[in-house]
Amino acid sequence: MESPSLIATCWTTSGTARPLDASEVASCSPQERVEAVAAGGWAGLGFAHEDLAAMREGPGFPRVARAARDAGLAHVEVELITDWWLGEESWRERWDLLLEAADAFDSPFIKAGTAFSEPWTDLSGLVGPLRRLAVEAGQRGVRVALEPLPFSMVGSVPAAADLVRAVDHPAAALAVDYWHVFRAGTSLDELTASLTLDLVAAVELNDADAEPVGTLFEDTRDRRRYCGEGAQDVPGFIRVLEQLGYRGPWGVEILSDEHRAAPLDEGLARARSTTLRCFEAARA
Repeated sequence: MESPSLIATCWTTSGTARPLDASEVASCSPQERVEAVAAGGWAGLGFAHEDLAAMREGPGFPRVARAARDAGLAHVEVELITDWWLGEESWRERWDLLLEAADAFDSPFIKAGTAFSEPWTDLSGLVGPLRRLAVEAGQRGVRVALEPLPFSMVGSVPAAADLVRAVDHPAAALAVDYWHVFRAGTSLDELTASLTLDLVAAVELNDADAEPVGTLFEDTRDRRRYCGEGAQDVPGFIRVLEQLGYRGPWGVEILSDEHRAAPLDEGLARARSTTLRCFEAARA
């Protein structure tokens, strides 16, 4: 089997920036991120909304997209659309920015999230709003990848899969992040039963301790482990997705105080080498 194509997702190259800080703009420039990712043997990288907003006002999307292509990076992800279930004034500006960025980078999907909450038991009210995003995205040749979080409205992959099936549009799909699988209490057997290949637009790898430290948000933002250095079954998760037929790129999303403290190239090298060891174990 071919070596996996690994993507350094947006937070893996964001330097000292953290989700929900006053500013989420990375402490490394887009050019520095592109160069470090390419030099480290990765297949691509990601950018978050505030990075994209700053990029559009600074070097511009075409310049960064050209730098990524020239560096041999074939895959650039953009994220995150939120509030899409509310009135259009709540999300339209951000959505248009993400669509513009996806066009410029030829991104395969735009990641979507929901608000922090106890997971909803009835997701029927989200079907129409998510279908609207899917229709618009599909017209631009991109998919919407909904990422469930155990501390959000859509709390698990099985629930998100049911929602996407109800949306019933080819541009509506899932982003399956392993951290959110095990912290939601979803077993690998339950994951297998809930997924079909057509639903999966993105997969993200990481690891964590057996039990969360602090709130689930604090644990996911500050205490993720490199793949294989925590207590979770990363090789088993890889096997589930490969047995499903997934052959796309694999995001590596490391958010932790430890990773943010490391120089960009050193953190990327550790994230890649530990992930590759998990693939070796999964395929042994």
